[in-house]
Amino acid sequence: MRKYGEGQDRKLIQVVCNKCGRELKLENGYLKEYCFSADTAFGYFSHKDGRRHHFDLCEDCYDDVTAQFALAVEEQEETELL
Repeated sequence: MRKYGEGQDRKLIQVVCNKCGRELKLENGYLKEYCFSADTAFGYFSHKDGRRHHFDLCEDCYDDVTAQFALAVEEQEETELL
């Protein structure tokens, strides 16, 4: 879950993992550790029509969630890190 400051710059001031509740490290509005961020809008044929969900997971919780998948996540090597 993300919190932004007031005003025009709307600087990121807090990121909390939705699964474990741990506050992630921020410095000057920038995350200083990995965060998986999901944002989805539900449409027709779902039980959540017209709703949008957003959540953030720390890396440990991301690993916990994906370890429960029936099919493993696809993994590729990245040559450029952002």
